[in-house]
Amino acid sequence: MAIKVNPEILIWARATAALSVEEAAPKLGLTSSKRSTAADKLKALEAGEKLPTTNQLEDMARVYRRPLTAFYLAAPPRPAPRGQDFRQTPDRHTPRENALLDALLRDVSVRQSTVRDLLEDDEDFEAPDFVGSITLAQGVKHAVSAIAEGLGFDHTDAMLRRGNADDLFRRLRTAVQDAGVFVLILGDLGSHHTAIPAKVFRGFSMADDIAPFVVINGRDARPARAFTLIHELTHIWLGQTGVSDSVSIADPKNENAQIERFCDDVAGEFLLPGRRFMQGVASFDGGDVEAARSATEKIARRWSVSEPMVAYRLKRTGDLTSDTYNALHREYAGRWNAKLERDRRNREERKSKGPSTHVVKTFNLGEALMQLVHRTVRENTLSHTKAAMVLGSNPGSVEPLLRNFEDKRSSFVSEIESGN
Repeated sequence: MAIKVNPEILIWARATAALSVEEAAPKLGLTSSKRSTAADKLKALEAGEKLPTTNQLEDMARVYRRPLTAFYLAAPPRPAPRGQDFRQTPDRHTPRENALLDALLRDVSVRQSTVRDLLEDDEDFEAPDFVGSITLAQGVKHAVSAIAEGLGFDHTDAMLRRGNADDLFRRLRTAVQDAGVFVLILGDLGSHHTAIPAKVFRGFSMADDIAPFVVINGRDARPARAFTLIHELTHIWLGQTGVSDSVSIADPKNENAQIERFCDDVAGEFLLPGRRFMQGVASFDGGDVEAARSATEKIARRWSVSEPMVAYRLKRTGDLTSDTYNALHREYAGRWNAKLERDRRNREERKSKGPSTHVVKTFNLGEALMQLVHRTVRENTLSHTKAAMVLGSNPGSVEPLLRNFEDKRSSFVSEIESGN
């Protein structure tokens, strides 16, 4: 059945998926014939010369990563803003990588909007008072103190660093969510085919006075999550919505770079406070890579943080030379890339191992979001269709997810941390 739609919608959906006509046509199942090529057939649809069928619109929704309803809009929507793009090298990413990031930002923005509506309708809800409560001019130490106080988390307490980096992230995430910030771990649009590398974004913040969100790239190294969380949380305290990438020791050349340096330094000071983190570490020559590597490993183990994060902190405190930092940075990057390659090779084998899909998804969505959706669905405030949108699933998966949450509410973190 042919459907009358605005052909500009078809062009917009393809373009924002970072696909050319030649790339999109075969993905949509269009084939060449003696009369016209597959690309020509798609061009005819986009020119309004032919009407798409229902099946073709469904294929476009799948290939372009758009809801089917988007193709029935009267006109293409205005581009969703990324907020501030704090990334220092956004132009180095491919159009497809940036298109995937934009799609993820749109997706999370829609989820946040629904969550905000649910919270505004809750008579017992108390909005957080820390969003936009600090400024750069107040300095790093003030920001660290404000965040620690807002979370009720003593960042100087060594007892809270027991265990490994995953344990620290779990404690921090719980404190952050209890304070009123939703923390999600997302690194794709639903499958590894749409994976967004950590080089494209490490995390992003969505400052909102009702429902602030922090998203951490699940494709990044797990020991780095605590640093990214505090970095993005600093953006929330500054009242900023935006996307961030890797840390940089280069001198900030613009306002965004200065903001990123501030957030990196806040995260560094929060996770490795003062000079306390150097206690028990033998003094070493900042130009000696071997000695610096040994000290970095010891600090990382003691404070349950990543080695790259320790190296950054040591560079910022003047304990490492630039050459030593760069040598360690290359070493850690090489180690991470080797792990990514091993993971790629073992992907098929891992499909049959580890926690269930529901356990992984529940962990990635976070206790706060799962609790809100569970409560509002059970109270008939939220439909299964809208719940599916908030959870990033299909309506048929909502009940299995909620039942899994009910059954494993008290143990889902330990399951995922031991097997993911």
